[in-house]
Amino acid sequence: MSANTVIHRIVRPAVRRVAPSGVTPNQITSARLVTGLAAALAFAAAPPWPAIGGAIFLLSMLLDRADGELARQTGQSSPDGHVYDLLADCTSNAIAFLGLGVGQVAALGAWGPFLGLLAGLGIAALFWQLHVLKLGEVRGWDLAPGILVDPDDLMVFVPLLLWVGATVPMLFAAALITPALAVLLGVTGRRKARAGQG
Repeated sequence: MSANTVIHRIVRPAVRRVAPSGVTPNQITSARLVTGLAAALAFAAAPPWPAIGGAIFLLSMLLDRADGELARQTGQSSPDGHVYDLLADCTSNAIAFLGLGVGQVAALGAWGPFLGLLAGLGIAALFWQLHVLKLGEVRGWDLAPGILVDPDDLMVFVPLLLWVGATVPMLFAAALITPALAVLLGVTGRRKARAGQG
């Protein structure tokens, strides 16, 4: 993933101010994980908590970018820190959808948690395939000069869709798309690996 996306550029000035304080990248990663879990709990609760959870989730996304940015600015990058960052990101993103699904029990019955679980498992599978199995490459998109986004940035649509009342369609889409992408990546990634060995 890129280290110069729009969200990285948003957090960079704040990270520069925090860098001399002695705060470590792993502490920011821990804050990312805690806010991710808090957002998921808020998504699962009755109104107005889901809307508040959207704001917490956006904070969690900013922290996701800030930990790596701090590590780069202060020379504290490490393999263990990278793994912790990936685990926190995967957990936060996957559990968010489970929370969203639980929060839709009144509208969807048992389908709500099921769809949330399916989307969360799809996200976890994609993380595993991309970052552990290395079955594919995560590429960003240059939307315009100086405006780079990567696939993880698309999670910004989670709170936005929630705030406009589109949680149910988002759940259905995520429950269909993320597992399908995981299957597709698994098939194409293995084919490329076999072709490379041949």
